[in-house]
Amino acid sequence: MPMPDTSPESIPESMPDSTPTPPAWQTRLRRLFGFSNDHIMLLWAVAVGALGALTTVGFRECIAAIQLLLSGHSGSFVDMAKNFSWPLRILIPTCGGIAAGALLVWANRINAPAGKADYMEAVSIGDGGIPVRQTLLRSASSLLTIGSGGSIGREGSMVQLAALCASVLGRVAYFPAVRLRLLVACGAAAGISAAYNAPIAGAFFVSEIVLGSIEMKNFGPVVVASVVANITMRGLPGYATVYVMPAFPEIGALEIPLFVLLGLLAGVLAPLFLHLLQFSRQQFRKTALPLPLRLGLGALLMGLISVQSPEVWGNGYSVVNSMLHTDWIWSSVLSILLFKIAATALIVGSGAVGGIFTPTLFVGAALGILFGQAAHLLWPVATSAPFAYAMVGMGAFLAAATSAPLMAMLMIFEMTLSHQTLLPLMLSCVVAYFTAMSLSMGGVAMYDITLRRLREEQARLALRGSHMSDLIKPAETVLPIDASFAEMTTMFLQYPVKYIYIVDANNHYCGAVALQDVTSSLLDKSVLDGSGSKTAADYLRSNFLHVVTADMSLGEGLQRFLDHQGERLPAIQSTAQPVLLGAVYKSSLLEAYFRLDKGGQ
Repeated sequence: MPMPDTSPESIPESMPDSTPTPPAWQTRLRRLFGFSNDHIMLLWAVAVGALGALTTVGFRECIAAIQLLLSGHSGSFVDMAKNFSWPLRILIPTCGGIAAGALLVWANRINAPAGKADYMEAVSIGDGGIPVRQTLLRSASSLLTIGSGGSIGREGSMVQLAALCASVLGRVAYFPAVRLRLLVACGAAAGISAAYNAPIAGAFFVSEIVLGSIEMKNFGPVVVASVVANITMRGLPGYATVYVMPAFPEIGALEIPLFVLLGLLAGVLAPLFLHLLQFSRQQFRKTALPLPLRLGLGALLMGLISVQSPEVWGNGYSVVNSMLHTDWIWSSVLSILLFKIAATALIVGSGAVGGIFTPTLFVGAALGILFGQAAHLLWPVATSAPFAYAMVGMGAFLAAATSAPLMAMLMIFEMTLSHQTLLPLMLSCVVAYFTAMSLSMGGVAMYDITLRRLREEQARLALRGSHMSDLIKPAETVLPIDASFAEMTTMFLQYPVKYIYIVDANNHYCGAVALQDVTSSLLDKSVLDGSGSKTAADYLRSNFLHVVTADMSLGEGLQRFLDHQGERLPAIQSTAQPVLLGAVYKSSLLEAYFRLDKGGQ
């Protein structure tokens, strides 16, 4: 019997919720051990965790291979740049950017309508299907950008590839959409855990940002995948932590306000950093250059910066580790910080594929070093060494940029494994988060999904406090109470409505004239002969239609529509002042309720 084709090209991009029967072994396990779907999901999370770790290692090895090809050795990109002559510092990133852009053009030509290219979209608004060929090409593009020294994070592609493996695995096993989305989330958590040696933060990153909530039914598999990925990484040869953190000193009570102030500073500067990246994207788009030339231009400008400051090469791991363990003068830290921000803005703005998570940690560390040096200069007796502020600054800036303070706290704590870190870290992260939220300045976020959730939550809160006045539209079918029979028939012929609203001289709502009453009058001979003198007052139904008032809540308005078969109801100012304001349409009210329910899910 031939085996089914499970190559990437044969795997469907998505599957409907009504999926085929799951594999027989799942059914046998369920029957033999009494496993539920949740238990089976934990087993799949183990496989996804191990696979995510191996994928991360594979991507790192590809980067090392490019380094060997270009310089004869792997390791720090900064050391690699320092060993190159200044023309090569410009030429290598430029060529890498052009090649990366060519791969992106190829990836964009692939039609993948059934799946979302980004794993966050595949989990939050998609069905869990991630396009295989497009993702592989985008990851290859990212590999070229990173391998040629681009100032961008490598974690974005690592997590994306881990999520892709989970998506492919789930589709091969015929997962329904709900469980496939969860499996992809497990893959993303495994990628983050493997990339940063932070299994708890990886689980909370996915739950807090991607899934949007911490629900044990979903959180359990995510935790399992994250832990298994970390265990797998530790068991592989050549394992080493990304950041080597020094021992965090004890913090005195008098020093706590300084960490709060550091949180305020990070909360103010993080939105500015994200705005700079967005501004750079807009400026590069305005050039209207083809994508390869656009990425090449960004890399060329970064290469020119690296002639003066080779530290801008790579994502900044080695520079941060150096700041944490050696004494830097403030002018060097400041210059490298500014150069690094400019280089990252150029690479990200040009459209290169990669993450900004690690560059954000770099900015936070450099900001913390500068703040710690200033504090130590002003108050040398009672302040800790600047590296302590660098460690807290990393978490605070990350919390403000990602809008995920809990994840930021846990990530820095896992990197330091020091309880002394917790108190200043928690304060700085929370202060930075709320400061950034209050100074969002037009709405920017590191991840679009957090911005979308914030807007949905704001819309939902606004709808909860909404009244019928927000839904009132002008009413075109309105006549005075002394309107003639001819005026009424003309209006019914002009508008396809069943009722005409009648008002008095003060525009007070008096009632409605029904189409069926006017139609019945057409059988009256006196009306047909033109001898009748009937007006709207003769056909008025004063209490036939429910009315809604401007201050009525959405719930009360919906109740009025439940007793009404029509599409609209008249809206008045109030019962005491029945001035006709217009009409409220059922479709508008139901749409508002739909947005309210969708935002609450």
